[in-house]
Amino acid sequence: MASLPSVTRNLKLDHEFRKSTHNSISTDNNNKVTSISYQRNSTTKANLEPKSLDFREALSILKEGKDVESAYYVPLLQECIDRNSVSDTQVTHAHIVKTGTHNDLFILSFLLNVYAKCGSMEYAVNVFENLPKRNIVNWTALMTGYVQNSQPELAIQVFLELLEAGVYPTNYTLGAVINACSSLFSIKFGRQIHAYIIKYQIESDTSMGNALCSLYSKCGSFECAVKAFRRIPEKNVISWTTVLSACGDNGQAEKGLNFFAGMLSEDGEPNEFTLTSVLSLCCLMQALGFGEQVHSYSIKLGFDASVSVKTSIMYLYLRSGRVDEARRLFDAMGNISLVTWNAVIAGYSQIMGSEKDYLKAHHSGVEALNIYLKLNRSRMKPDLYTFSSILTVCSGLVALDQGEQIHAQTLKSGCLSDVVVGSALVNMYYKCGNAEKATKAFVEMPTRTLISWSSMITGFAQHGRCIEALQLFEDMIITGVKPNKVTFIGVLSACSHAGMVDEALNYFEMMKKKYKIKPVVDHYGCLIDMYVRLGKLQEAFDFIEKMDIEPNEFIWSMLVAGCRSHGNMELGFYAAERLLQLKPKDCETYALLLSMYISAGKWKDVTKVRKMMKDKNLGSLKDWSSISIKDKVYSFKPDDKSHSRSVEMYRLLDDLVERAKSLGYVSERSLDIVDEDDNNDGTFSNSSTIYHSEKLAVAFGLLSTCQGSSIRIIKSISMYRDSHSLIKHISAMTGREIILRDSKRLHQFNDGQCSCGDFGSLL
Repeated sequence: MASLPSVTRNLKLDHEFRKSTHNSISTDNNNKVTSISYQRNSTTKANLEPKSLDFREALSILKEGKDVESAYYVPLLQECIDRNSVSDTQVTHAHIVKTGTHNDLFILSFLLNVYAKCGSMEYAVNVFENLPKRNIVNWTALMTGYVQNSQPELAIQVFLELLEAGVYPTNYTLGAVINACSSLFSIKFGRQIHAYIIKYQIESDTSMGNALCSLYSKCGSFECAVKAFRRIPEKNVISWTTVLSACGDNGQAEKGLNFFAGMLSEDGEPNEFTLTSVLSLCCLMQALGFGEQVHSYSIKLGFDASVSVKTSIMYLYLRSGRVDEARRLFDAMGNISLVTWNAVIAGYSQIMGSEKDYLKAHHSGVEALNIYLKLNRSRMKPDLYTFSSILTVCSGLVALDQGEQIHAQTLKSGCLSDVVVGSALVNMYYKCGNAEKATKAFVEMPTRTLISWSSMITGFAQHGRCIEALQLFEDMIITGVKPNKVTFIGVLSACSHAGMVDEALNYFEMMKKKYKIKPVVDHYGCLIDMYVRLGKLQEAFDFIEKMDIEPNEFIWSMLVAGCRSHGNMELGFYAAERLLQLKPKDCETYALLLSMYISAGKWKDVTKVRKMMKDKNLGSLKDWSSISIKDKVYSFKPDDKSHSRSVEMYRLLDDLVERAKSLGYVSERSLDIVDEDDNNDGTFSNSSTIYHSEKLAVAFGLLSTCQGSSIRIIKSISMYRDSHSLIKHISAMTGREIILRDSKRLHQFNDGQCSCGDFGSLL
């Protein structure tokens, strides 16, 4: 919208110029000045002989100080806009002043516009202040310049000065001030402008309606945006595109698709921006079928070559699980724009975050990293959107090495000052188990948002640094940042890890009464976890009875783990059965229940559960672990012998087990995964094998990294109790920090201890 007033203004300036002059200025397709002749009324100056001049030749004439007619400046100034050259504009400006043409209102108005478009508002203001007289065109040019150069508050100030000077704004002036309000999200001042528009009966103007629709959308007033759109009598393609964008920005995807259908029924013809907006709506709704129709329609209209349309289609296919088709589109693109690179990286990142199959999620993360590496090898440079997406991928993969390299790139590019990138960096470090670097990144952020504070509080809590988490919360309150429900999850989690019952209950009441936040299941989960860790199992079950919402699988699995740890099998079996009701086809839940029955020697129940699994035709438990070293990610399955260093890994593991036994480690019989190819019923076998996937990953990490460095692993399911016990001993024997993120929580092993306090949900 910001560009509409300037386009129309140029037309108006040109019309004004043509009324006051008789001129002939010709340019060819390469913007060369091919012919110049000029005459103003009866006053003439020495004319230049018509000849072909390119921009540099024409500019050199000015530098030589030759006297020229006013018309000579017009194509030169236009070329300055095309070249975005302030220095060339200054040369032209100096000659204008020297020859006395600075009294020509049209030339000075044009000059003001050039400075504004080249981003030099200081010079634009200087021209404006020295105008022999001002008209509405000048005022509007200055306002539009401020809007286009991200200084909307100054545009509004100019508008107020305009009114005080008794100048009447035009449609284009009002369009500029509405755009300024949109940039500032100032709905209050925007409503005043809207009232002014209604008063002077210009609301029916299409450009006014478009601007108002955009304003209300950006300010979160969706209903007002729709009303502004509906009041436009003659809707153009910009009108439809604006309301479609409004639907996307305000989470009204279905309504947006209905608007698009209405546009087509009224014979409206979309452009590439319209189609891009519609495809974005399809992404929000996961409306693949509708998106495929839009894809076909875009080809029919000839937009299949449009980079923005192709990028949107590719992103839709990625979000809808059609990864192969999306990748084919991406690989077939010739010149890939940074927007496209960002879209495919963000697409894989979002698949990773939403995919329930951990193996597929892991694969998506690895693909995102590979594409990021290709981007680095291209001529493109990542921007803040690239960095925020790829740092999220590193968090999910626990890929600290790659994350640190990206951190260095953000510093070099200057993108680290962006609050979104800074927050993503903090999140990456704490999810990779490096609380020190997370803290450093947080402290160095120039601006902190609620998300930044909440992420850091949660990170401290997960790393067992509970006092620091609570102190940070108090600091946040002092700075005037209002906590939300996510913040309180971190606070209550910190109290849970530290066993601070009274403090936890006080914070819980503060959340409800002072901040009017209704508790969600995660808040209750933190309090129940606290009681479980303290061995107060009955209090935990009593608390569940008082909850006004139903407990989820996380709460029941937490209770199962606590009951096993404290030896209360009766309550544990009850919790496991409730867990099974919530997740009747979850292999991990059955494995947990089987493990409990086997530990208690309840063989009839073991048989019963096995039969249930066979009847439900459950597949095998997909257990794998991965470790990221330098630029590569290595994955392991149980008893995996496919790796080139398998012999060394198994030899090292055998040695570590023997050494651990001398320190008190006792190998536990556990439920091992049996591949469906080896066992037709796809269930579990009770075995004494020690080669779980996480153990192999630890062994590989010890072999592949230097002494003293941390080992970081991600696992698709919960850790095995036997692995948990062994890795605690390995951390003590090797002096290594071992960080493992499983499907339930982060385990940070140091000197024979784990951050979960041995109360994690272990198989």
